[in-house]
Order: sequence, then C-alpha cells, then structure tokens
Amino acid sequence: MTEHSKNSSPAEREENLNQILRARRDKLERLRELGVNPYPYRFEVKDSIASVREYFDEKSKTADELNHSQEFSIAGRIVTIRVMGKAAFCHLRDLSGHKQLQLYIKKDIVGEKSYEIFKLLDIGDIIGVVGTAFRTKTGEETLRVLSFELLCKNIYPLPIVKEREGHVFDEFTDKEARYRQRYVDVAVNWKTYEVFKKRALLISTLRHFLDKKEFLEVETPVLQPLYGGALAKPFTTKYHVLDRTFFLRIADELYLKRLLVGGIEKVYEIGKDFRNEGIDRFHNPEFTMLELYQAYADYNDTMNLTEKMLRKCALKVTGNYKVIFNLKETIPLPKPSRVPSEPSTVFTIEIDFEKAFERITFFELLHELTGEELLEKSLEELREIARKRNIENPEIMGEGKILDELMKTEMKTYLKQHNSPKLAQPTIVYDYPLSLSPLAKKHRDDPRLVERFQIFAGGLELCNGFSELNDPIDQRERFEAQRQLRDAGDEETQPIDEDFLHALEIGMPPASGVGIGIDRLTMLLTNQASIREVILFPALRTEQY
Repeated sequence: MTEHSKNSSPAEREENLNQILRARRDKLERLRELGVNPYPYRFEVKDSIASVREYFDEKSKTADELNHSQEFSIAGRIVTIRVMGKAAFCHLRDLSGHKQLQLYIKKDIVGEKSYEIFKLLDIGDIIGVVGTAFRTKTGEETLRVLSFELLCKNIYPLPIVKEREGHVFDEFTDKEARYRQRYVDVAVNWKTYEVFKKRALLISTLRHFLDKKEFLEVETPVLQPLYGGALAKPFTTKYHVLDRTFFLRIADELYLKRLLVGGIEKVYEIGKDFRNEGIDRFHNPEFTMLELYQAYADYNDTMNLTEKMLRKCALKVTGNYKVIFNLKETIPLPKPSRVPSEPSTVFTIEIDFEKAFERITFFELLHELTGEELLEKSLEELREIARKRNIENPEIMGEGKILDELMKTEMKTYLKQHNSPKLAQPTIVYDYPLSLSPLAKKHRDDPRLVERFQIFAGGLELCNGFSELNDPIDQRERFEAQRQLRDAGDEETQPIDEDFLHALEIGMPPASGVGIGIDRLTMLLTNQASIREVILFPALRTEQY
C-alpha cells in the first residue's frame, strides 16, 4: 500500500489491488507462452548475499581489484526493480542476514529473450542468478548478471518496505495482520526473523547445557488419557479407534517422573503443552516448555542449576549479562476481535543476570505486597481479603488459589503504583503454601508449606520448580483434596491419576524438577512486549470481515 493508496477509499484500494492481480496473472500467462516454467524444481545456490558482501569487503574500494571472472550463484526475492531501455537494475534479498544486493541486467549480456523475460518480473518474484562482482560509478556493490532463472512467480504483491525523501512506504506493521500472515511478516520484517533466530538459539543453548550435564532428552505423550502435572483446564479430544476421551497435555511432569521410577536419573523434555485458558500478552493456549527432573536432588539443587542455566542463556542469546527489557502495560481492548492495542505505559528495565539472584519466600513477598501476615489466616479470612481486592468468586476457591490470585493482583497494583515491576531483577521466590502445590514435597521444617520455587525477572514468571513428592500415601491425600475443590466448582484442579500413584508405590527416588517457559524467556531476552511476537503462529480469534 502506497502513501497515495492509504488516502484512498476501501473500494478504490480494492480495485487497485484487483488491477495488480490481473496484471500479474497476465504476466504469468505470457511467461508460459515464452516457454518459461514459473515454478521450476530446483536451482543450485552456491553463495549467499552475505558471502558476496564479504567478497567486496575483502577487496579494496577500487573496481580494478575485483576478479571479474569469479562467478557467484545466489537466489532470493526481488525487492526493487527498475527497467531502463536495454538495461535494468534490481535488488535481491535473501535470509543470510536479510541483506540485499544490487543486480545489473543488460540485454547484450543475458540475451534478447532472457531480457524480455526479465521485463515480465515483479517485486516479490524469487529468482536465481549467476553473475560477477563489480562496483558502479557511484560505488555500489553490484552483481553483473550473466544468467538468471525465475524460481517462483509472485501473483499477490508483498508490502515491501521502501523509503524516499524521508518517508517510509508499505510498512507491514499491523499487529493482527502480522500474526495471521507470519509468512509475510518474516519475509519483509527483518526484526521478526531475528527474534526467531534468537528463539532457536535459546532452545539449543538450553539443550546443550543439559546434555553436558548428562541429562537424557525424551519425548512423552502429547495426547494423554488423563491430564496432570499442573492446575489448569485441558483441551479434550477423542481417540475414535479406542472409543476413549483423551486430553492434550497440560504438563510433561507425571510422565517424566515415571521415568525417574524406571531408573532414568536425569531427564528432560522440550515440547508443547496446552491449557484451555485465557489469551493475553503473557499467555497462549499452546506454549513451549522445558521440564527437567534429577534424582537425589532437592529444590535447592535445582534453584542453583536453573540460575546457572538462565545466566548462560542470557549471555548466549544477547551477548551480555545485562538485558534491556521494556515491560509494557496495555490499556483494555476496544474490540474483542482485535489483538491488544498499543501500550499506554512503558517501563524500561536493565536486568542483570550476572549477579546472584535475589531470594525471598512466598509469604515474605505477599507481606511486602499486602501488608498482611497471610500464613496464619483462615480460609474465610483469606476470602474476605480477596473480596476487598475485587478478586472474583473467592467463595469457590481454596486457600492456595486465593493466595495465587492475591499475588497476581498485588503485583499488578505494585506496577501501577511504582512504575516498575516488583520482581524486576532475577528473583527466586520459594516456600509456597501446601494447598497451592499438590505435586510438591512438604517443607522439611513447616508442614503448611512445600519446597517449591519460582524464578521471576522483569516482572515475568519464568520457572516453576519443586522438591518432588515421592510419598504415594501423601500424594493420594493431595489428589483427594484436589477432587474436593473440583466438586466445589474449581475446574483447574489435578485429577486422581491411579497409574501415577502406582508408579510412586513402585518407588521414586528423592528428586527435584523445574519447568521453564520458553516463550516468556524468549520475550525477555529479545525485548518483546507480547508472547505473540515470539510464537510463529499464535492463537487468534476468527478474523472479522
């Protein structure tokens, strides 16, 4: 869309697009008439634009030192095109750094028929090129085209970004369009491509860290006959051949612990989990988790392991232990069909992963946030406190759920009051209430608590870990307490898993584990305000026409 078309009416813009589409289809037919296959099978790419650029950098700025007989073979998408009589210029872009390179096409070199074919090409077409390097009179690094081949004809125009006289044209910036058409977003927005390169680097860093410590990577079922390992509402499906209801997993935990029972002492999985819950800037129903478990360790061991792992990730992904993160507070959505609107407030934080992580207990943190000593409160007292803070339906919640909701509510209040998140620097919050953690081991010094920790940074929860419960009798009692909460109306409870209980009866060694949210960690390390920016194809509402 050009600057002119932005000021046109919707009908005019649609007609303009239809004319472009008709013209491109006409060119497609003309190419076929000339004997050109617009969608061939392969092209031998020997070089990248980046490597051609490096060749220029190695030589002096004088054209005489370039080897005009050295041929390069590259491929990419046309992003500019300019035909001038018997010669033409265009710019080609590939993904080797999302750099682009000027091409010079001369009729006398490529031949009359090839030049006629070139004149039928458009911005967005993918071509393969063989050529030699030279610099133009203005000094621009250029490839003199000896031959080219059309590899894919573009018949729907891309919003290729152009600049002229200080103005930017055809920026693909609409958030909802970017999320729905990620293939366009990655093609034209270099920053998007960079985010997902860093996400891949993050995952490989986590994997390398654990592999070096002799953890075994495994895969466990995504479709499960009984969900568990977290407090969440599942997605439900059905195995028709088995005539049986199954669930998309909400966590990997219970299957990985079964492997501890089987004797695999260090185990981890990186995979997708699914929770049938709300969607916002920090939550997507489909998300990626790393879960790891190690035998003969407790939550102190896993706190230390996770701290070292996060520190390594920060350095590897950003090149620095100090990470800049712009936490954004958004205003309410004006339309239910749209993604979140632009932020109303931005809190810029420098997060230091090099320092030892701060540590604070769950109830110490709640006391700082609420001014209340909540560990000693009865259930009714907690419900009354929740009502005063406008938490919905506390009467159907148990103690743990109320405390969790109080934490979330007061963290938001703190952010608004102090213009900074409460847990800005990497912080380990530990020793959670028993009722909130049905799979964690009771605290060795206080039976009202469990040995659980979470790690926060930039105000985001990144990790959740435990000293794992391996007492089958205690575990059954926790499951029964969860069932009572479910009967009272709480859908986000842990069902009784008899097979898992049987595994614990076989015997699971003392162990500790942690789950790390890959998406949120990517947000933090790439300075992205929304989880949708770090998920290639996020869940969205049905598009409204």
